[in-house]
Amino acid sequence: MNHLHVAELFEENFVKYGELGASLSVWHDGREVLSLAHGFIDREKTQPWTVATPVLFWSATKGPAAACVLHACEAYGIPLTARVAEIWPEFAAAGKETITLAQLLSHQAGLAGLSKEVSVLDYDALIAALAEETPLWAPGAGHGYHPRTFGFLLDELVRRITGGTPLGNYWRREFAEPLGLDLWIGLDPAQVEDVAPIFAPRTTPPKGDPFYTAFLTPGSFTARAFSSPKGLHNAAAMNSAQARTSSFPAFGGIGTASSLAKFYAMLACGGSLDGRTFFSTIDSMTTTFIQGFDRVLQMENAFSAGFMRDPLGLDGEKLRETFGPSLSAFGHPGAGGSHAFADPEHRTSFAYVMNQMEPGVLPNAKSLRLVKALYG
Repeated sequence: MNHLHVAELFEENFVKYGELGASLSVWHDGREVLSLAHGFIDREKTQPWTVATPVLFWSATKGPAAACVLHACEAYGIPLTARVAEIWPEFAAAGKETITLAQLLSHQAGLAGLSKEVSVLDYDALIAALAEETPLWAPGAGHGYHPRTFGFLLDELVRRITGGTPLGNYWRREFAEPLGLDLWIGLDPAQVEDVAPIFAPRTTPPKGDPFYTAFLTPGSFTARAFSSPKGLHNAAAMNSAQARTSSFPAFGGIGTASSLAKFYAMLACGGSLDGRTFFSTIDSMTTTFIQGFDRVLQMENAFSAGFMRDPLGLDGEKLRETFGPSLSAFGHPGAGGSHAFADPEHRTSFAYVMNQMEPGVLPNAKSLRLVKALYG
């Protein structure tokens, strides 16, 4: 692992790539081996960014959220082959009775967008709408990324399995507090002012990109997925106290790079860390459940149980190395540039968080250069 080169490239992000404030954390064999922070919390550059600076990391929240569902399933003896409707009976409506937990966790349920307009802040109405919704495609007939609805589906599963515990509370109790993580899915109101604001991209997406073409096409799977449920669609809205203290398991996680990387360090070490076992197996995370054309992201993509995986070609080689070279690696990026993953083969984890967003929902050069350099 080439830590010196990684540190050089990290510093270069602020000179060549317009980074404002950012942190990087790398763990190996259960301990942090690299922790970097640079830049500023504010655009005026008056507040220095440190390793202790928490920030929103958008969809990188989906990894910790998925872990909550998998942990609850293991604790209550529920296999991922179980049908969602066995846990959540109302979910069986509109042709969803055969959808399994494995299919829902791997974005195969066809619930990426809602036909009914519901506020992102109205949890009960959202859950009712998801239960009533007809899938956008037949269950088992491919997949499509669920950028916003995914978190509400996972939250309701945790509540149904545990008898009412919200996912954000489950996260704190079962993972964040035992591991000592500064990472929240629904921030304590007393800590709202400690969080770095995020800033919208200053550049425009590339012309002709299939994802953005679909994103701007009314009625497309992509447009529906990213526009529902309604509300909190931009950086400024997500900087509000209401957004920070609300629990959005698909896109509202707030924390430090070190804490996000430590969570993945536990997974990279097979599900155990600090003398405590959180998972008896991580097979469902390292096993690809679905690979193919992602109907929402408009690209070849792959998912395990709630985590992204790098898709493979017919020769078994990676088509891209979002999560490094290892075939066992898995993780989840966040819109604008945040990125995190576990590599069980090398017992290594990585997390990068920042406040100046770039166009796109997948990792960009700022973090991917660091991943490449890390592995030499």
